[in-house]
Amino acid sequence: MSRKTGRRLGGFFLFVLLLAAVGGGLLWQRYTSFADAPMAGLEEGDSIVVAPGDSLPIVVRKLREAGVRSGELVEWRALARQLGAAGKLQVGEYALAPGTSPRELLIAMRDGKVISHRFTIVEGWNIREMRAALAKAEPLEHDTGKLDDAALMKAIGEPGQHPEGRFLPETYLYTRGDSDLDVLKRAHEAMDKALDDAWQQRASDSVLKTPDELLILASIVEKETGIAEERPRIAGLFERRLRIGMRLQTDPTVIYGIGASYDGNIRKRDLQTDTPYNTYTRAGLPPTPIAMPGRDALMATAKPAPGDELFFVAVGDGSGRHLFARTLSEHEANVRTYLQRYRQSQQSRAEASQGSQ
Repeated sequence: MSRKTGRRLGGFFLFVLLLAAVGGGLLWQRYTSFADAPMAGLEEGDSIVVAPGDSLPIVVRKLREAGVRSGELVEWRALARQLGAAGKLQVGEYALAPGTSPRELLIAMRDGKVISHRFTIVEGWNIREMRAALAKAEPLEHDTGKLDDAALMKAIGEPGQHPEGRFLPETYLYTRGDSDLDVLKRAHEAMDKALDDAWQQRASDSVLKTPDELLILASIVEKETGIAEERPRIAGLFERRLRIGMRLQTDPTVIYGIGASYDGNIRKRDLQTDTPYNTYTRAGLPPTPIAMPGRDALMATAKPAPGDELFFVAVGDGSGRHLFARTLSEHEANVRTYLQRYRQSQQSRAEASQGSQ
Protein backbone atom coordinates (compact mmCIF):
# COMPACT_ATOMS: atom_id res chain seq x y z
CA MET A 1 0.00 0.00 0.00
CA SER A 2 1.40 3.41 -0.93
CA ARG A 3 1.69 6.18 1.55
CA LYS A 4 -0.91 8.17 -0.37
CA THR A 5 -3.43 5.31 -0.19
CA GLY A 6 -2.72 4.82 3.54
CA ARG A 7 -3.38 8.49 4.21
CA ARG A 8 -6.71 8.25 2.37
CA LEU A 9 -7.79 5.18 4.36
CA GLY A 10 -6.71 6.78 7.63
CA GLY A 11 -8.73 9.85 6.79
CA PHE A 12 -11.77 7.71 5.94
CA PHE A 13 -11.65 5.82 9.24
CA LEU A 14 -11.26 9.08 11.16
CA PHE A 15 -14.31 10.43 9.28
CA VAL A 16 -16.30 7.32 10.23
CA LEU A 17 -15.29 7.70 13.88
CA LEU A 18 -16.29 11.35 13.81
CA LEU A 19 -19.67 10.43 12.30
CA ALA A 20 -20.17 7.78 14.98
CA ALA A 21 -19.25 10.25 17.70
CA VAL A 22 -21.56 12.90 16.29
CA GLY A 23 -24.37 10.37 15.83
CA GLY A 24 -23.90 9.00 19.34
CA GLY A 25 -23.92 12.49 20.74
CA LEU A 26 -27.14 13.31 18.95
CA LEU A 27 -28.72 10.08 20.17
CA TRP A 28 -27.60 10.79 23.74
CA GLN A 29 -28.89 14.34 23.51
CA ARG A 30 -32.25 13.06 22.25
CA TYR A 31 -32.38 10.43 25.02
CA THR A 32 -31.62 12.88 27.84
CA SER A 33 -34.10 15.34 26.36
CA PHE A 34 -36.77 12.62 26.40
CA ALA A 35 -35.94 11.45 29.93
CA ASP A 36 -36.02 14.84 31.61
CA ALA A 37 -38.37 16.94 29.52
CA PRO A 38 -41.96 17.42 30.79
CA MET A 39 -44.37 15.07 29.04
CA ALA A 40 -46.74 16.96 26.78
CA GLY A 41 -50.49 16.41 26.79
CA LEU A 42 -50.99 16.18 30.55
CA GLU A 43 -53.74 17.99 32.46
CA GLU A 44 -54.23 18.54 36.19
CA GLY A 45 -55.91 15.51 37.74
CA ASP A 46 -54.72 13.01 35.13
CA SER A 47 -53.51 9.65 36.38
CA ILE A 48 -52.47 6.21 35.19
CA VAL A 49 -53.18 2.85 36.81
CA VAL A 50 -50.56 0.11 36.77
CA ALA A 51 -52.53 -3.12 37.10
CA PRO A 52 -51.13 -6.49 38.25
CA GLY A 53 -49.20 -8.07 35.38
CA ASP A 54 -48.69 -4.81 33.44
CA SER A 55 -45.37 -4.79 31.57
CA LEU A 56 -43.54 -1.64 30.49
CA PRO A 57 -44.98 -1.80 26.94
CA ILE A 58 -48.49 -1.96 28.40
CA VAL A 59 -47.75 1.02 30.64
CA VAL A 60 -46.41 2.98 27.65
CA ARG A 61 -49.56 2.06 25.72
CA LYS A 62 -51.69 3.37 28.59
CA LEU A 63 -49.67 6.59 28.52
CA ARG A 64 -50.38 6.92 24.82
CA GLU A 65 -54.09 6.45 25.53
CA ALA A 66 -53.81 9.22 28.13
CA GLY A 67 -52.42 11.55 25.48
CA VAL A 68 -48.68 11.23 26.20
CA ARG A 69 -46.55 11.10 23.05
CA SER A 70 -43.09 11.42 24.57
CA GLY A 71 -40.40 8.93 23.57
CA GLU A 72 -40.22 5.70 21.65
CA LEU A 73 -40.61 2.37 23.39
CA VAL A 74 -36.87 1.73 23.07
CA GLU A 75 -36.20 4.98 24.96
CA TRP A 76 -38.66 4.02 27.72
CA ARG A 77 -36.92 0.63 27.97
CA ALA A 78 -33.48 2.22 28.18
CA LEU A 79 -34.63 4.69 30.84
CA ALA A 80 -36.26 1.91 32.88
CA ARG A 81 -33.03 -0.11 32.79
CA GLN A 82 -30.99 2.94 33.78
CA LEU A 83 -33.28 3.62 36.79
CA GLY A 84 -33.51 0.00 37.89
CA ALA A 85 -37.23 0.08 37.18
CA ALA A 86 -37.31 -2.58 34.49
CA GLY A 87 -39.61 -5.36 35.68
CA LYS A 88 -40.15 -3.56 39.00
CA LEU A 89 -43.10 -1.25 38.31
CA GLN A 90 -45.38 -1.39 41.35
CA VAL A 91 -49.12 -1.77 41.09
CA GLY A 92 -51.19 1.34 41.84
CA GLU A 93 -52.45 4.69 40.61
CA TYR A 94 -49.89 7.36 39.72
CA ALA A 95 -50.34 11.08 39.15
CA LEU A 96 -49.73 12.50 35.69
CA ALA A 97 -49.39 16.10 36.75
CA PRO A 98 -48.40 18.71 34.14
CA GLY A 99 -44.61 19.09 34.15
CA THR A 100 -43.91 15.44 35.03
CA SER A 101 -40.96 13.94 33.15
CA PRO A 102 -40.60 10.27 32.11
CA ARG A 103 -37.76 9.93 34.64
CA GLU A 104 -39.94 11.22 37.50
CA LEU A 105 -42.81 8.96 36.50
CA LEU A 106 -40.71 5.79 36.30
CA ILE A 107 -39.04 6.57 39.64
CA ALA A 108 -42.50 6.97 41.20
CA MET A 109 -43.62 3.65 39.68
CA ARG A 110 -40.41 1.94 40.81
CA ASP A 111 -40.80 3.24 44.38
CA GLY A 112 -44.59 2.78 44.60
CA LYS A 113 -45.38 6.46 45.18
CA VAL A 114 -49.06 6.01 44.44
CA ILE A 115 -51.82 8.61 44.73
CA SER A 116 -53.46 8.81 48.16
CA HIS A 117 -57.16 9.68 48.34
CA ARG A 118 -58.94 10.97 51.44
CA PHE A 119 -62.16 10.19 53.25
CA THR A 120 -63.10 12.31 56.27
CA ILE A 121 -65.49 11.24 59.00
CA VAL A 122 -66.85 14.49 60.41
CA GLU A 123 -67.24 14.97 64.15
CA GLY A 124 -70.89 14.64 65.09
CA TRP A 125 -71.97 12.57 62.10
CA ASN A 126 -74.35 9.74 62.90
CA ILE A 127 -74.10 6.33 61.26
CA ARG A 128 -76.59 7.23 58.52
CA GLU A 129 -74.67 10.36 57.55
CA MET A 130 -71.34 8.54 57.58
CA ARG A 131 -72.57 5.69 55.41
CA ALA A 132 -74.21 8.09 52.94
CA ALA A 133 -70.94 10.00 52.53
CA LEU A 134 -68.96 6.77 52.25
CA ALA A 135 -71.24 5.55 49.45
CA LYS A 136 -70.25 8.62 47.40
CA ALA A 137 -66.51 8.35 48.03
CA GLU A 138 -64.49 7.69 44.87
CA PRO A 139 -62.47 5.76 43.84
CA LEU A 140 -63.22 3.52 46.84
CA GLU A 141 -64.48 0.03 46.10
CA HIS A 142 -67.96 -0.22 47.61
CA ASP A 143 -68.37 -3.55 49.40
CA THR A 144 -70.77 -2.47 52.17
CA GLY A 145 -73.58 -0.80 50.24
CA LYS A 146 -75.91 -3.80 50.44
CA LEU A 147 -75.11 -4.58 54.09
CA ASP A 148 -77.42 -3.42 56.85
CA ASP A 149 -75.87 -2.10 60.05
CA ALA A 150 -75.84 -5.50 61.73
CA ALA A 151 -74.17 -7.18 58.73
CA LEU A 152 -71.69 -4.30 58.52
CA MET A 153 -70.55 -4.77 62.11
CA LYS A 154 -70.25 -8.51 61.54
CA ALA A 155 -68.04 -7.85 58.50
CA ILE A 156 -65.87 -5.55 60.61
CA GLY A 157 -65.48 -8.31 63.18
CA GLU A 158 -67.82 -6.93 65.85
CA PRO A 159 -71.05 -8.94 65.51
CA GLY A 160 -73.84 -7.69 67.75
CA GLN A 161 -72.23 -4.29 68.40
CA HIS A 162 -74.37 -1.21 67.66
CA PRO A 163 -72.53 0.82 64.99
CA GLU A 164 -73.37 4.29 66.30
CA GLY A 165 -70.38 6.19 67.62
CA ARG A 166 -67.92 3.39 66.81
CA PHE A 167 -65.91 5.13 64.07
CA LEU A 168 -63.43 7.85 64.96
CA PRO A 169 -63.85 11.18 63.15
CA GLU A 170 -60.61 11.71 61.27
CA THR A 171 -59.28 11.87 57.72
CA TYR A 172 -58.31 8.46 56.38
CA LEU A 173 -55.98 8.00 53.42
CA TYR A 174 -56.58 5.20 50.94
CA THR A 175 -55.38 4.17 47.49
CA ARG A 176 -57.28 3.02 44.42
CA GLY A 177 -58.34 -0.57 44.96
CA ASP A 178 -59.06 -0.17 48.68
CA SER A 179 -62.63 -0.81 49.81
CA ASP A 180 -64.96 1.11 52.08
CA LEU A 181 -64.73 -1.84 54.48
CA ASP A 182 -60.94 -1.28 54.70
CA VAL A 183 -61.53 2.34 55.73
CA LEU A 184 -64.23 1.43 58.25
CA LYS A 185 -62.06 -1.21 59.90
CA ARG A 186 -59.33 1.37 60.40
CA ALA A 187 -61.82 3.95 61.72
CA HIS A 188 -63.26 1.37 64.13
CA GLU A 189 -59.80 0.42 65.42
CA ALA A 190 -58.94 4.10 65.82
CA MET A 191 -62.07 4.69 67.91
CA ASP A 192 -61.31 1.68 70.09
CA LYS A 193 -57.86 3.11 70.82
CA ALA A 194 -59.07 6.69 71.35
CA LEU A 195 -61.82 5.49 73.70
CA ASP A 196 -59.38 3.34 75.66
CA ASP A 197 -56.96 6.30 75.95
CA ALA A 198 -59.75 8.53 77.28
CA TRP A 199 -60.99 5.85 79.67
CA GLN A 200 -57.52 5.36 81.12
CA GLN A 201 -57.32 9.12 81.81
CA ARG A 202 -60.81 9.54 83.26
CA ALA A 203 -61.32 11.48 86.49
CA SER A 204 -61.02 9.32 89.59
CA ASP A 205 -64.50 10.33 90.77
CA SER A 206 -66.20 9.79 87.40
CA VAL A 207 -69.83 8.71 87.59
CA LEU A 208 -69.35 6.72 84.36
CA LYS A 209 -69.03 2.99 84.96
CA THR A 210 -67.80 1.67 81.59
CA PRO A 211 -66.04 2.88 78.44
CA ASP A 212 -69.34 2.49 76.59
CA GLU A 213 -70.98 4.96 78.97
CA LEU A 214 -68.13 7.39 78.31
CA LEU A 215 -68.66 6.98 74.56
CA ILE A 216 -72.40 7.63 74.90
CA LEU A 217 -71.97 10.78 76.97
CA ALA A 218 -69.14 12.02 74.70
CA SER A 219 -71.46 11.70 71.71
CA ILE A 220 -73.99 13.93 73.47
CA VAL A 221 -71.31 16.48 74.34
CA GLU A 222 -70.18 16.43 70.71
CA LYS A 223 -73.69 17.24 69.48
CA GLU A 224 -74.35 19.91 72.10
CA THR A 225 -71.45 22.21 71.25
CA GLY A 226 -68.87 22.87 68.60
CA ILE A 227 -67.00 25.27 70.91
CA ALA A 228 -63.85 23.51 72.16
CA GLU A 229 -63.63 25.25 75.54
CA GLU A 230 -67.28 24.48 76.31
CA ARG A 231 -66.95 20.72 75.99
CA PRO A 232 -65.44 20.00 79.45
CA ARG A 233 -67.94 22.41 81.02
CA ILE A 234 -70.96 20.70 79.42
CA ALA A 235 -69.52 17.26 80.21
CA GLY A 236 -69.21 18.28 83.86
CA LEU A 237 -72.77 19.59 83.89
CA PHE A 238 -74.13 16.29 82.54
CA GLU A 239 -72.05 14.31 85.04
CA ARG A 240 -73.55 16.28 87.89
CA ARG A 241 -77.05 15.62 86.57
CA LEU A 242 -76.32 11.89 86.37
CA ARG A 243 -74.88 11.90 89.90
CA ILE A 244 -77.98 13.45 91.47
CA GLY A 245 -80.44 11.49 89.33
CA MET A 246 -81.55 14.50 87.31
CA ARG A 247 -82.66 13.82 83.73
CA LEU A 248 -80.24 14.96 81.05
CA GLN A 249 -83.00 16.70 79.06
CA THR A 250 -80.84 17.18 75.97
CA ASP A 251 -82.43 17.85 72.58
CA PRO A 252 -79.88 15.95 70.44
CA THR A 253 -80.94 12.65 71.99
CA VAL A 254 -84.59 13.39 71.24
CA ILE A 255 -83.69 14.25 67.65
CA TYR A 256 -81.76 11.00 67.33
CA GLY A 257 -84.81 9.11 68.57
CA ILE A 258 -86.96 10.77 65.89
CA GLY A 259 -84.59 9.33 63.30
CA ALA A 260 -84.69 9.99 59.57
CA SER A 261 -88.11 11.67 59.84
CA TYR A 262 -86.61 14.64 61.73
CA ASP A 263 -87.37 17.73 59.62
CA GLY A 264 -85.11 20.25 61.34
CA ASN A 265 -87.65 21.33 63.97
CA ILE A 266 -88.14 19.92 67.43
CA ARG A 267 -91.64 20.40 68.83
CA LYS A 268 -93.24 20.12 72.25
CA ARG A 269 -94.84 16.83 71.28
CA ASP A 270 -91.39 15.47 70.36
CA LEU A 271 -90.16 16.24 73.87
CA GLN A 272 -93.18 14.45 75.32
CA THR A 273 -93.10 11.37 73.07
CA ASP A 274 -91.32 8.59 74.89
CA THR A 275 -88.53 6.77 73.04
CA PRO A 276 -85.42 5.03 74.39
CA TYR A 277 -83.52 8.19 73.40
CA ASN A 278 -85.84 10.77 74.95
CA THR A 279 -83.84 12.10 77.90
CA TYR A 280 -86.79 14.30 78.88
CA THR A 281 -88.97 11.27 79.61
CA ARG A 282 -86.24 8.84 80.75
CA ALA A 283 -83.49 9.13 83.33
CA GLY A 284 -79.88 8.22 82.75
CA LEU A 285 -77.99 7.77 79.51
CA PRO A 286 -79.60 6.66 76.24
CA PRO A 287 -78.92 3.05 75.19
CA THR A 288 -76.28 3.89 72.57
CA PRO A 289 -74.22 6.83 71.36
CA ILE A 290 -76.07 9.29 69.15
CA ALA A 291 -73.14 10.34 66.94
CA MET A 292 -69.43 9.91 66.29
CA PRO A 293 -67.56 11.88 68.97
CA GLY A 294 -64.11 13.22 68.20
CA ARG A 295 -61.00 12.91 70.36
CA ASP A 296 -61.65 16.26 72.07
CA ALA A 297 -65.19 15.29 73.09
CA LEU A 298 -63.93 11.94 74.41
CA MET A 299 -61.23 13.59 76.50
CA ALA A 300 -63.57 16.35 77.73
CA THR A 301 -65.99 13.68 78.93
CA ALA A 302 -63.20 11.72 80.59
CA LYS A 303 -61.89 14.84 82.35
CA PRO A 304 -64.92 17.15 82.82
CA ALA A 305 -64.58 20.62 84.26
CA PRO A 306 -65.52 21.04 87.94
CA GLY A 307 -68.35 23.35 88.97
CA ASP A 308 -71.91 23.51 90.21
CA GLU A 309 -73.81 24.44 87.03
CA LEU A 310 -76.79 22.27 86.12
CA PHE A 311 -78.39 24.19 83.24
CA PHE A 312 -77.39 25.71 79.93
CA VAL A 313 -79.05 27.29 76.90
CA ALA A 314 -77.79 28.78 73.65
CA VAL A 315 -76.75 32.43 73.71
CA GLY A 316 -78.89 32.98 70.61
CA ASP A 317 -76.49 35.25 68.75
CA GLY A 318 -75.38 32.70 66.17
CA SER A 319 -72.03 32.08 67.84
CA GLY A 320 -72.92 28.58 68.99
CA ARG A 321 -72.03 29.50 72.57
CA HIS A 322 -74.12 28.85 75.66
CA LEU A 323 -75.24 30.54 78.87
CA PHE A 324 -74.75 28.42 82.00
CA ALA A 325 -76.67 28.55 85.27
CA ARG A 326 -76.58 26.93 88.72
CA THR A 327 -80.26 27.29 89.54
CA LEU A 328 -83.54 26.94 87.68
CA SER A 329 -84.37 30.62 88.22
CA GLU A 330 -81.03 31.67 86.69
CA HIS A 331 -81.65 29.31 83.81
CA GLU A 332 -85.14 30.71 83.17
CA ALA A 333 -83.65 34.20 82.99
CA ASN A 334 -81.09 32.93 80.48
CA VAL A 335 -83.86 31.34 78.44
CA ARG A 336 -85.68 34.68 78.30
CA THR A 337 -82.46 36.31 77.12
CA TYR A 338 -82.08 33.64 74.46
CA LEU A 339 -85.66 34.07 73.24
CA GLN A 340 -85.26 37.85 73.05
CA ARG A 341 -82.06 37.55 70.99
CA TYR A 342 -83.62 34.86 68.80
CA ARG A 343 -86.64 37.04 68.01
CA GLN A 344 -84.41 40.01 67.25
CA SER A 345 -82.32 37.84 64.95
CA GLN A 346 -85.40 36.58 63.13
CA GLN A 347 -86.74 40.12 62.75
CA SER A 348 -83.41 41.34 61.37
CA ARG A 349 -83.36 38.51 58.82
CA ALA A 350 -86.91 39.27 57.74
CA GLU A 351 -86.13 42.97 57.29
CA ALA A 352 -82.97 42.13 55.33
CA SER A 353 -84.95 39.76 53.12
CA GLN A 354 -87.59 42.43 52.39
CA GLY A 355 -84.91 44.98 51.64
CA SER A 356 -83.29 42.74 49.05
CA GLN A 357 -86.54 42.19 47.16
